[in-house]
Amino acid sequence: MDTVRKVIVKQPKYQKIAVDIAAKIVEKKYNIGEKIYARSSLSSQYGVSSETARRAIAILQDLEIVEATKGSGVLIKSYEKAAHFVHQFQDMQSVQELQNELQLSIAKQYEELQRIQETANSLISRTDRFRSINPFVPFQIEINHLSPYIGQSIQSMNFWQNTTATIVGIKRGNEILLSPGPYASLEDQDIIYFIGNDTCLEHVKNFLYPNEKSV
Repeated sequence: MDTVRKVIVKQPKYQKIAVDIAAKIVEKKYNIGEKIYARSSLSSQYGVSSETARRAIAILQDLEIVEATKGSGVLIKSYEKAAHFVHQFQDMQSVQELQNELQLSIAKQYEELQRIQETANSLISRTDRFRSINPFVPFQIEINHLSPYIGQSIQSMNFWQNTTATIVGIKRGNEILLSPGPYASLEDQDIIYFIGNDTCLEHVKNFLYPNEKSV
């Protein structure tokens, strides 16, 4: 069974570090004008490479949240811009979480539809196999007002000659008439049971409802 590939959007580490530093500025853990760790210290603190730490600081510097001076560390520059960046990131993260949830939901629905299709195929296969083993399992069809044969007897409509099927029962309301004779008539909302070869169901439909594609 084919499966839907689940694509989960993840944030890069350097972006997470940049957001974390900005959040600490918003929480007043870092004050404006304060110097924080050099890039090497940041890489050690967050357990990432120096390049990842450098990219995190580059984001904050581009947004004018901090100012990085070579050899002098990183200077906290703007509380307002840090807050704006954190809020923007949270909004973006919410959208991505919704996208991930939607993708997971679609994947589950697809898998469920695949299971339903497999079950239906199995049922059809077993039904056909059972019918080939026991050809006396009857077909059935309901009679409604669209049929021109309502009120006519089985004999007068030449049912067998026109369909190659043999009627073995007629259900009318809560009663079933087994082996109806040639003079039994068809009424609206009757359900007739008949046996024949694999093509007889289509023949019966076309005969009883000549003006309809399907019942």
